Amino acid sequence: MMDQTIREQAAAAVTELVESAKLRPGDLLVIGCSSSEIVGERIGKGSSMEAAEAVYAGIAPVLERGGILLAAQCCEHLNRALITERSTAERFGYEPVNVRPWAHAGGSFATTVWEHLEDPVAVEHIRAAAGMDIGDTLIGMHLREVAVPLRLSVKRIGEANLVCARTRPKFIGGERARYVDKLK
Repeated sequence: MMDQTIREQAAAAVTELVESAKLRPGDLLVIGCSSSEIVGERIGKGSSMEAAEAVYAGIAPVLERGGILLAAQCCEHLNRALITERSTAERFGYEPVNVRPWAHAGGSFATTVWEHLEDPVAVEHIRAAAGMDIGDTLIGMHLREVAVPLRLSVKRIGEANLVCARTRPKFIGGERARYVDKLK
């Protein structure tokens, strides 16, 4: 029953995030996820592959339908490396590093994503168009420079806090500048 609730919460949250951030096919979304926090434990202290699978089951169809690319943030034991498809890393010019996550080094969610991808790789740095932080995992370092918080109707996934952000281009030029409304 809890798995179904987590799946539904994750699907609702990522659907709202994709719409609110106005993500387009080919945009990169970073997700950090503490399965420990989802099941009501302290981050890093109650890793749950079941909770991670439920989150993935909720988000994957939404991202696939929208053509949105996924990068799953690992935990601090892998220096917050990211798991993504090799084709995504190549598209953005991200250099793969040699590591494979597991539940206790990388985390349950990154491990789940690794196991579901066709050709997974780990990379150290990305610049995502938007992000979803499930359980206070601190994804900010993987967003483009100007992050804008998004207030979603979904506030938690399981017991974990949910914080989301989109990004936008910098405003430059000063008082004489004119800006384009259609950039994200």
